[in-house]
Amino acid sequence: MTTNCLNCNEVISGKFCNNCSQATSTHRFSLYHVFQHDFIHGIFHFDKGFFYTIKELFTRPGHSIREYVQGKRVKHFNYFSTIILLITIGYFLRKWAKFDASVFYEDKTAIEGVLKVLKHYSKITVFLHIPIISLVSYLVFKKSKQNYTENLVLNLYLLCGTLAISFILIICMIFSDNIDFLFYVNHFLTALTFLYVIIFYYQYFSVFDFKKHQLIIRVVIVSILYLLTKQIINNILNIIGLKYFN
Repeated sequence: MTTNCLNCNEVISGKFCNNCSQATSTHRFSLYHVFQHDFIHGIFHFDKGFFYTIKELFTRPGHSIREYVQGKRVKHFNYFSTIILLITIGYFLRKWAKFDASVFYEDKTAIEGVLKVLKHYSKITVFLHIPIISLVSYLVFKKSKQNYTENLVLNLYLLCGTLAISFILIICMIFSDNIDFLFYVNHFLTALTFLYVIIFYYQYFSVFDFKKHQLIIRVVIVSILYLLTKQIINNILNIIGLKYFN
């Protein structure tokens, strides 16, 4: 039995339209459908979506994202969507925190400008280091024959992982007002982030034609430059924030 696609009016006979891929079976919206299918299944379904991507980013980060870049993409949540969702979650978590990041600095002006910029442009500024570090990883790992755009994608997923790690400090700032404890957590997470970046790059590029010692050296160099690039950009944003933001 054939029918016409409700989306593009193409004649279809199977379960999906050959022209636009919409399912043949459609139905009226209901509260059950919106919650069960569009919300739970479409976004938070563990096997195909946000939680699956986060799970992969912390169990086999580099391997998983390399597979994604090479074409295994059905289960992963889109990298931009993941970042925006993580930023949103972080925004609401910070509403409950007892302190902001300035608590870790004796000189408040070292971070005050950044916080002002982030207040208005967090969705933009979080991406600023990505084009730069993607160029760095492209050049350092050029032997892998991953093009610049592929490096851009892998570094966007790396950003997802580092954003998720930052939630640990925010959660600690919600439940604790012990400055010394939070200070040590902050330093621990800096080290943890650096280790995560190393693991991510090492796993991603481990299947390419690099000798082990060459790979390790390249990974450490790019990981240091990753954190250094973020710090330089934060310093620039701090200057801009102090000068142009009230």
